Amino acid sequence: MTSAARLRGIDRLLAGVDRTLRTLLAPPHARRARPGESLPEPDLSPDDRRHAAALMRVNHTGEVCAQALYQGQLLGARDPAVRALLARAADEEADHLAWTRQRIDALDGRTSRLDPLFYAGAFAMGAVSSLAGDRWNLGFLAETERQVEAHLDDHLARLPEADAPSRAVLEQMRADEADHAQHAKSGGGAELPRPVRAAMRAVSRVMTTTTYHV
Repeated sequence: MTSAARLRGIDRLLAGVDRTLRTLLAPPHARRARPGESLPEPDLSPDDRRHAAALMRVNHTGEVCAQALYQGQLLGARDPAVRALLARAADEEADHLAWTRQRIDALDGRTSRLDPLFYAGAFAMGAVSSLAGDRWNLGFLAETERQVEAHLDDHLARLPEADAPSRAVLEQMRADEADHAQHAKSGGGAELPRPVRAAMRAVSRVMTTTTYHV
């Protein structure tokens, strides 16, 4: 390995460590304005407020996992175009992280205590997918985003009807996820084997079920 390659590797490592610390410890900041931020805060019953906050906690943890996945996937991405696609998606997902945190705060909720654990697991999954090559790396991204879309559809159906600000956030997140999936597919992403897709859904169910409560 040349000195230049070593330096690039060190730069990537340091950037990854910095992003990890900011994801888990620092207040998130969005580049884009939060969808629905001009809408009035809804007058929810205590039960609806707790439910909405719990749903947004699940989505926030999902965005913590998204940051970890992208960092893992970037480790082994070879094609500069693939790296650029992953980096762009990670930046947009960082907006989602900030938006969901803002809604949790507005609903007097809290983030999940399990975020560091899920971050580590998601990072490992992303790193493994990157080692399989760029086609599989993009395929993993596309399948992840398709499953997140379905998850967001479920949450939009379960969210209290009066919570328009949270609904606006989830709808924009869903649009972004669909865009990421399409770009990954058009960029050459491979279709993942059925057992892999099933395993991803199982892991997602564990995350969503536990973080709703913890």
